[in-house]
Amino acid sequence: MTPAHVAAPRNSKNVMVPDLAMNTFSLLLLAAALVMIAGLGFYALTLWRQVWRKQKAQAEAAQAQKDRLGGDLSILSSSLLEGQLPLIEGAIRIKVLLDNYDTSLSQSAQCAVFHELFAATAHVPTHAEWKALEKSVRRQHELRFNELELQHKAAARAAARWLLDEALPPLRKRA
Repeated sequence: MTPAHVAAPRNSKNVMVPDLAMNTFSLLLLAAALVMIAGLGFYALTLWRQVWRKQKAQAEAAQAQKDRLGGDLSILSSSLLEGQLPLIEGAIRIKVLLDNYDTSLSQSAQCAVFHELFAATAHVPTHAEWKALEKSVRRQHELRFNELELQHKAAARAAARWLLDEALPPLRKRA
């Protein structure tokens, strides 16, 4: 007994002819896959462009905030030096802005006086709580403020001068 394919004649035309229907289907699948890949690639590129735009907008917003904080620090430092701002209040405000502006600058040795004054007055109530204090308690705090001012005035003024002259960018005129 011989297998069927052996029994077939050797010169049969069907043996060497490729299946055209299968070949066309494969080409259509390949074309569809390439179109899908191109579409997904375009979609991915679109998403990446959105990410890059958002990153750029965030960087610009962060720089704008840093510029505003730098301007505010310059104004506060100038006001402190010119005596337009009480020393304790100015030191507290400068310390808080410095922490938000640049933590390494805030931690510099030149700015330590702002941290000392902030720490020395952190327990003092503010706003409505300050107004609610008895006059004798308020007077005690005011006496402590005077002591702190006498003790740290020169260092705070030197730190404010250093901020203006060396640490902060020059304040640009706004048009």
